[in-house]
Amino acid sequence: MQPTDLADPQPTPMPDEQPKPDQAVPEEKKEPGRVRRLLNHPKVALSLTVLACLIVFAALLYPNVLKRLSIGGFARIPIEAAIGIAVLVFLPRRPRVILASIGGVVLGWLVIEKSLDMGWFETLARPFDPVLDWVLLDDTYGFIRDSYGQLAAYGAVAGALLGAVLAIALIIWAVLRVTELVAGHRKVSAYTAGGITAVWVAALLLGVQIVPNVPVAARSTATYAWDRAHQARAGLADEAKFAKEVAADPFKTATGDQLLTGLRGKDVIFTFVESYGRNALEAPETASGVDAVLDSRSGQLQQAGFAARSGWLTSPTFGGNSWLAHSTLLSGLWINNQSRYRNLTASDRLTVTSSFKRAGWDTVSVMPGATRAFPEGAFYGYNRVWDSRNLGYQGPRFSWAQMPDQYTLKKFTELEYAKPDRQPLMVEMPLVSSHTPWAPIPSFMDWEKVGDGSIYHETVANAPKKSEIWDSSNKVRAEYGKSIQYTLTSVLDWVQKYGDENLVLVFLGDHQPSKVVSGEKYGRDVPITIVARDQAVLDKIGSWNWTEGLKPAKDAPVWPMNAFRDRFLTAFGSSTH
Repeated sequence: MQPTDLADPQPTPMPDEQPKPDQAVPEEKKEPGRVRRLLNHPKVALSLTVLACLIVFAALLYPNVLKRLSIGGFARIPIEAAIGIAVLVFLPRRPRVILASIGGVVLGWLVIEKSLDMGWFETLARPFDPVLDWVLLDDTYGFIRDSYGQLAAYGAVAGALLGAVLAIALIIWAVLRVTELVAGHRKVSAYTAGGITAVWVAALLLGVQIVPNVPVAARSTATYAWDRAHQARAGLADEAKFAKEVAADPFKTATGDQLLTGLRGKDVIFTFVESYGRNALEAPETASGVDAVLDSRSGQLQQAGFAARSGWLTSPTFGGNSWLAHSTLLSGLWINNQSRYRNLTASDRLTVTSSFKRAGWDTVSVMPGATRAFPEGAFYGYNRVWDSRNLGYQGPRFSWAQMPDQYTLKKFTELEYAKPDRQPLMVEMPLVSSHTPWAPIPSFMDWEKVGDGSIYHETVANAPKKSEIWDSSNKVRAEYGKSIQYTLTSVLDWVQKYGDENLVLVFLGDHQPSKVVSGEKYGRDVPITIVARDQAVLDKIGSWNWTEGLKPAKDAPVWPMNAFRDRFLTAFGSSTH
C-alpha cells in the first residue's frame, strides 16, 4: 500500500482555470484617497448636505435691494422650496438630475441679476434691465477706469466674472446635493414639502411678519423671475412704440425762418450741471452752502443787469447716465434707456440744437468729459465738437472729470465766445466737476490765473483723496455740496464777467446724485434756470409761472423733462406749420 498523506490535498486547477500567459490579472480595488474619505465621512457628509440646504434656502430668499440684505430678510419661508421638493420626489433619476442642473443654473443667474439690481438701485434708483442695460456695463468699466485707474478696472472685471462663475457653480452643486437627499428619502421629503406648504399658507393667510413689510410667506423668487421675463418682453416691444413717438413731431417740417424768431441775434447756451438735483437745494447737508452761492450771485447778476427765472424738471434718469437726460431735454422724447437713445440718434428727430442750426445759428458742443469721438454730434446738428482731446488742457485730472469747469468755460470763451464778427452761437455744454466721486474738487480762482490748467497740479496735490472721503456718507454729502457750489460759482461768475446783452443762458441739472447723497426723499426733480439781460426774453416765458431768481421755489411748476423742447420752441416763436 502506498503511504497516505494526511495533509489537506491541494486541488489541481482545471485546464480552463489556468491563467493564460497574455491575460491581465485583475487589479485589487483601490482604496479612496484622503479627500474622498474625508468627504464620505458621515459627519462631513452631513455638514455638506446641511450647507447645501442653506445655500439653496438663501438663494431662494436672496433680495434685490441692498437694505433687505439682513438676517431678518431671510426669516421667511420660500414656497418655491416646497414646489421643488414635490417635483423632485416623483421624478426618475435621469430627469431629476437634468431638471436639478437646469434649476441650479436659473437660480444662480437670478442671484447674479438681483446683485446687479442692488447696484442699479443704489446708483440709478431702478432695477437692472436684462435686455437694455448690458451696454451700461461698458460705461461702468469706463467710470471705474477713469476714477480709480486701469488696474482697478481690470480687477473689477476679473472679480465680477469670477464671482459670477463661482456663484452659479456653488448653487448648482447645492441643488444637486439637495436632490440626492430628496431621492434617498422620498417619503420624508414628501412630508416635508407638505409641511412647508401648510406653514406657508397659514403665514400668508395670517399676514405674519417678523420684519415690517416683509411677509414670512415668501414667493419672491418666482415673482421676480416672472417680473424680469415681463420686463424683457416689454423692452423688446418698446421699439415699435418709440418709433411712433419719434415720428409724431409737430415741428418736423418747420423751416428755418419759422423757428426761434424770438431769439434772433442771441447767443443761447445750454449748460448741464452734473448731478445738480432738488436735494442740492433742499437737503440740510447741502442747501445752506448752495443757497449762499445762489443768493450772493443773484444780487451780483442783478447789478450787472441780468435777471433769471427758475423751475423744475423731472429727469428720466437718476444717479448717472447723463446722456439720457441731455437727449430727453433736447429731443422732447422720454429717453430712459439705452435702446431708446440709440434709436433716437439714428432718427431724423428735430432737436433743440438742430432747430437752432436750421434757423441759422452756429451750433457748438463743448464736452469736457468726452474722451473719444462723438458720432451722435451729427444727429444733434453740431457744427463743431470740443472735448477733452482738443481743449488744450495741460493740468491734472480730477478723478473722473478730465478738467475743471472753470477751465472749460475759460477755454470756450477763447475758442468761440470772444471771437469777433462771429455768428450767433447755440452751445450745449455739460459741466462735470460735480461728477461722482466728488474728490478732489477744484478751487475757484481768478480767471486770468487759469492758463493752460497747469496751476491745478497744486490743487490736486493738496485736496482730500477719494479714500479719505468715501469712508463716511456724511463726508461724501459734504463734498458733493462743495462740488455743486464750485460749478455754480464758475458758471455765474462767467456770466457776470463775460456775458453781454445778447447772452441767454439755460443751466439745469441732469439728474440727482446717487442714493448715498440724495437718499430716496427728493425724487428725480432737477432745477432749471434761464438767465438773460434782455427782459424781452424772460417776458416770453411769463406764462410758465417760474420763480424769479436763480432758485426755484419748492412749489414752482414741475414738468417732465421731455416737455421742455416743445414749450421752449413755442415760447420763442417757432411755428408748427
